[in-house]
Formats: sequence, C-alpha cells, structure tokens
Amino acid sequence: MTEKAPKLLAILITAISLAFWLGVPHAAEARDEIRIVGSSTVFPFATAVAEEFGQTTDYKTPVVEATGTGGGLKLFC
Repeated sequence: MTEKAPKLLAILITAISLAFWLGVPHAAEARDEIRIVGSSTVFPFATAVAEEFGQTTDYKTPVVEATGTGGGLKLFC
C-alpha cells in the first residue's frame, strides 16, 4: 500500500458514511450526534475516521464505542 492509501480509504469511508447518514429517514434528524458502535477490532480505524469527519465537516465528531462481538450482537438483536 502506498502512503496515501490509508488516508484515501478513511476519506472514502467518511464519504460513504455521510451519504448513508444523509439518506436516513426524518426520525434521525431529531438526534444531535452520530454514534458508532462496533467491534473492538476496527475501533482504532473508526475513531480515526470519526475524528477526520469532525475536523473536515461542520458536524460534531461522532461518538465511537467498542463493544466487542458479543456486545454488538446484543445491541443488534
């Protein structure tokens, strides 16, 4: 991988996340923060993307939580 690849990937994921977030139904408009809950494996990457998002947009930095696989399944089910 080149030196620019990780940053490009982070920007790509941020853009995809933002596009998804903008497409969420109106009920989500009442929320004043973005929360990301997921695997501890991707926590460092998700945190970096969230910080980049907060620094490069007019929105607050998303809150990122690592729950592990079991915790994530409990939240999902």
